[in-house]
Amino acid sequence: MQDPITERLAQCYTGVVHDVMRAMGLRDFTFPPELRPLFPERRLAGPAFTIDGRVDPRADAHETLLAWTGLLSRAKAGHIWVSQPNDRVVAHMGELSAETLKNKGVLGCVADGFVRDVDFLLEMGFQTWSRGFTPRDIVGYWLPRAVEVDIRIGDVVVAPGDYLVGDRDGLLRVPKAIVADVVEKAEAAIATENKVRTAILAGTDPQQAYLKFGKF
Repeated sequence: MQDPITERLAQCYTGVVHDVMRAMGLRDFTFPPELRPLFPERRLAGPAFTIDGRVDPRADAHETLLAWTGLLSRAKAGHIWVSQPNDRVVAHMGELSAETLKNKGVLGCVADGFVRDVDFLLEMGFQTWSRGFTPRDIVGYWLPRAVEVDIRIGDVVVAPGDYLVGDRDGLLRVPKAIVADVVEKAEAAIATENKVRTAILAGTDPQQAYLKFGKF
């Protein structure tokens, strides 16, 4: 059974969620625009399972694969895999890993770096946000450092359990402590925007529509 907050947040588009949080006085919650999804038409929303990692070219193949598979084992169903690998050289998600996560009930992946096996990821429908693609893997090069810790991606600090919502426009972090309030305000704003849209389509002057509904 999916978390009701996740379900409701998934019905809210990022523009309105952004405006709600801006109006609440929040800052630094928009991820770098270079992060892009494999499926721009599909919204991704849910709490974060966070990963922090480091490059270690001296690590041996067995060590890196043992650490990586152990990391996959700890991923949480109903969450989004959110990784700060501190690396822009190798891929930090691929086919077998995505199959594993999808089978565990993980909602999708956000990697502040590269991914690979993109044809397979597309075929299996696993929503993956990344900065790009490379065939190179982590073997003998990269190790996880910690899970369920605060990580930073661009200007955004993500704590374990914070919510993310992403669509074609981009990706946002919603602090877990206020997510219910943000969702409620976003739902109300969407309802108001629908009234504005109806008024505009009926020929109302845009400034008059703004003054009447307080939103545009």
